[in-house]
Parts: sequence; structure tokens; C-alpha cells
Amino acid sequence: MVNRCKWADYNDLMREYHDKEWGTPQHNDKILYELLILEGMQAGLSWNTVLQKRGNFRRAYDNFDYSKIIKYNEKKIEELLQNEGIIRNRLKIQSVITNAKAFLKVQEEFGSFNTYIWDFVDNKAINNTWKKLEEIPPNTDLSGTISKDMKKRGFKFIGTTIIYAFLQAIGVVNDHTINCFRYKELINST
Repeated sequence: MVNRCKWADYNDLMREYHDKEWGTPQHNDKILYELLILEGMQAGLSWNTVLQKRGNFRRAYDNFDYSKIIKYNEKKIEELLQNEGIIRNRLKIQSVITNAKAFLKVQEEFGSFNTYIWDFVDNKAINNTWKKLEEIPPNTDLSGTISKDMKKRGFKFIGTTIIYAFLQAIGVVNDHTINCFRYKELINST
């Protein structure tokens, strides 16, 4: 039997996401944007809900192409509000556009969003040593600092808890529990 983080045993989709993606250091700006948006979509919902709709999100949002998303207008927002395959919250939909614009500004300033986000940890993942899921905090000083900086840059739906989940997803923080097979894989890959 494979030991994995307890939350991942919810269903096959969660297991696949956990086993292949969650916590793996990510440096591709397109994927970083997608995960930032998905974490914002999760606000008030379960991660399983977001994962179930991920393919629909990709189709609805031009495969998370932020250079296209910045051009979305009110007509496109109305179209998205009618799309039953995604989360139809006007503020969240508008944040996708707002965040695309802020994302591009960060790329202009830092060369890439990857450089911006990984600079907060000097390009080294933080490997925590949690024994149980219940020990993992919902946010940290680091996520608070990043959230505050991103808010100044115009990002929306990026509170400290959302940012902490984002940092976990992209591998800035390794929060796999120490008995999880992925924890050892990620420690050994750095």
C-alpha cells in the first residue's frame, strides 16, 4: 500500500493530482498562472470541486492564456457567467482578468512570474516536517508577506490562506506529511 497525504484519498482525481503535481516545484509561468487562478476559485469551496472542473476552466479561459484573458470584455464575462461547467461567481471571473493584467506587469518587472515568486524563498523550497495533516497551518508569515505584496500589485482573491495553498501547490512549500511517499521524492529531488 502506498502512503500518501490523508487528504488525497478522497477520490482518484485527488490521488492523481497529489501523486503527480501537488508540491512539485513549478517554474512554468503558464502553469503558475493557472494554479494561482484555480486556488482563487477554490475560496469557499473544496479543492475537489475545482479539480473536477479543471478541464472546463481550461476550455472556458483559453487554456489560461493570460495574453488573451487580458482582452476579455463584459460580453465575455457574461458568457462565462452562463457557463455551467465553471464556477460562476462574477467577482472570481473578474479576478481572472485582473490577475492576468497584474501577472503581465510582474513579468515585465521581474522577467517572469517564476522569478518573482521564487525570490521570496531564495529559490529554495521549504521542506516542512509535518507528521499529521492537522499540523499543517492554513497560512504562514511567508504567505502573508506574499499576499500583501501581490495585493499592492493589483492581484485579487489572493488572501494569505489562498497564497499558502498556492505555495503548497507549486512546491515553494513541501507540505506533504513525512510518511507520504511524495515527501521523500521531493526531498531527494532538491
